[in-house]
Amino acid sequence: MIEAIYICSGDTAAQTSVDAVEAVAGKGLVGDRYFGADEYPGQNVTLIEAEEIERFNDEHGQSLGLDATRRNIVTRGVRLNELVGKEFRIGDALLFGVELCEPCADLGAGLENDAISKAEIVRALVHRAGLRTDVLEGGTLEVGMPLDVTA
Repeated sequence: MIEAIYICSGDTAAQTSVDAVEAVAGKGLVGDRYFGADEYPGQNVTLIEAEEIERFNDEHGQSLGLDATRRNIVTRGVRLNELVGKEFRIGDALLFGVELCEPCADLGAGLENDAISKAEIVRALVHRAGLRTDVLEGGTLEVGMPLDVTA
C-alpha cells in the first residue's frame, strides 16, 4: 500500500507531501523534478519501503522521516526488490520495476550527521534503498492505494 507520496520541484528543493498525484506514461509524476526526464530507464518514479526506513532508524539510532531518502512513493507491506523486472498496478497506473534504486554518495551526504557517516549510510542501504520504475500507463496515485503485481 502507498503510505506517502512526495514530489519536489528541483534537486535541492524540499520534498512536498501530497495525498494524490498524476502519473503520466513515459514522463513520471506531474510536478516532480524528474517529470519528462528520459536520460535513462527507471527515472519516472522511485519507491521505498517504510519498513526499510524504520529498520535503518532502529539499527543506527536515527530518526529519518519518510521523506528523507527523497523517493517519490513510500510503501508498506510490499517487498519492492521482488518487483524488479515486473509490471504492477497502483490504481489505474501501470508501472514497471526497472532496477533497484541503490544509495549514492549524494544520499549519504544528505543524511550523514555526527553519529553516522555518509559511507556507513550508503553501506546500510545497499539493496534496501528502493526501486526505480517507469510509468507504462498513466493514472492517479493516492495515499492508501494498494500495489497489485500483474505480471
